[in-house]
Amino acid sequence: MYSYKINRLPKKTDEIIVTIPKEDIKKEYEAAFVKLQGKLTVEGFRVGKVPKSIAEKHITKESIYQELLKSVLPKLYDEILKKENLVPVINPKIDLVKAKENEDWEVKITIAEKPVISLPIYKELVRKIKSNQKKEDIWIPGKNKIDDKDSNSKKQKLLNEILSSLLKESKIELSELIIEEELNQRLTRLVDDIRKLGLTTEAYLKSKNLTIDTLKDQFRREIEDTYKMEFLLMELADKEGIKVEKQDLDKLFANIKEEKERQSAEQNAYFYASILRKQKTLDFLLDL
Repeated sequence: MYSYKINRLPKKTDEIIVTIPKEDIKKEYEAAFVKLQGKLTVEGFRVGKVPKSIAEKHITKESIYQELLKSVLPKLYDEILKKENLVPVINPKIDLVKAKENEDWEVKITIAEKPVISLPIYKELVRKIKSNQKKEDIWIPGKNKIDDKDSNSKKQKLLNEILSSLLKESKIELSELIIEEELNQRLTRLVDDIRKLGLTTEAYLKSKNLTIDTLKDQFRREIEDTYKMEFLLMELADKEGIKVEKQDLDKLFANIKEEKERQSAEQNAYFYASILRKQKTLDFLLDL
């Protein structure tokens, strides 16, 4: 039976050190081999009927260990989360610290939990911003002309100012794990896009008058602000009891005329519910 210990790191980051006994590894290794043997195709034998002695020549240790990890780690991870009541907000980072044959294995699982959020007195803050905007928008005959486009522009400007002020006045300590994961994904996508254009990363950065470090800093700031805003709006919605009801989703899905698209949307109801909840929270702020 595996054992583990948890190291509580700053910014709601947890490091779980798991020790898996060598006896368990041996059993799981054999189970992984049998699973791969059952899928093996060798000329002269039907799938799943390849003898062990022949299968051993075709199945590498590396592939067996990969299958072992694919089977063991998710179960082990889920059990620990349930036992410790941990709720990660992103996928874990997993490192094999020790993984030698005939020895106990050690696995390090790093997770990021929802950050602790300290909100300002947001109703007061929003009303102050709206009051200041009203002073700026005093109507002057012959000068001010209001149309829908102008109204929407002012509404968006007001919302941007509210969100910017809330972000500035809130205290949110975001796990470095969240930032690092998103940063790596952004950099990977950027490199792929640059290659599709037939450029090198160096040439692209030079054309933008950037270095890799300044680009990373820029991405980090954007990622941090984006995630902080997401958590901030979630916290506001929780505090104000803002919910998405079934009829809200039904109304949304009814407006999708294409059947396949509607079915796809219904299968991803949780995603659409989160978008609707965010919109309701933004409307709440504007209505204060």
